Amino acid sequence: MLLPWAAGAPWTPADYGFAAAMFAALGGMIELAVRTSGNPAYRAGAIVAIGTAFLLLWSNAAVGLLGDGDNPANAVFLIVLAIAILGGLFVRFGNAGMVRVMQGTALAQLLAGTLGWTLGWAAPGGQGVYEVTLGIALFGTLWLVAAGCFARAARHSAQSRTASPSI
Repeated sequence: MLLPWAAGAPWTPADYGFAAAMFAALGGMIELAVRTSGNPAYRAGAIVAIGTAFLLLWSNAAVGLLGDGDNPANAVFLIVLAIAILGGLFVRFGNAGMVRVMQGTALAQLLAGTLGWTLGWAAPGGQGVYEVTLGIALFGTLWLVAAGCFARAARHSAQSRTASPSI
């Protein structure tokens, strides 16, 4: 927490409060996900998805994915998070449903970045292309890794149901 001060960008008390709330939410959501399912693949998918959401929100607030952190166009990435959260609620955070939600979230990440760059919301020139491409690639890949983990959990769940002996 002293890194911003050491880098010459001291945080305000509000910054520290925001960081504390973010880390508390991160820990609470991971704890809930781990308690919800005993399936290691589901847990991994949930941890990757929660971590990705955390990193997206944190990096967007700190430096922004489209231009700088003060660029209001960065709010478009809140839609990506809304898709992940509302989609998860809609499918009741079930294995197979979460695969589709994470795939849709990765697509939304791609569309948000592409839209921002196309409309000129990103930094000008090569820097903007670099930032948007990096954001799409990094976060899109993480959303798809979460989808892969949920797919593995869904396969394991389906195998468990079919392998159960009937009486």
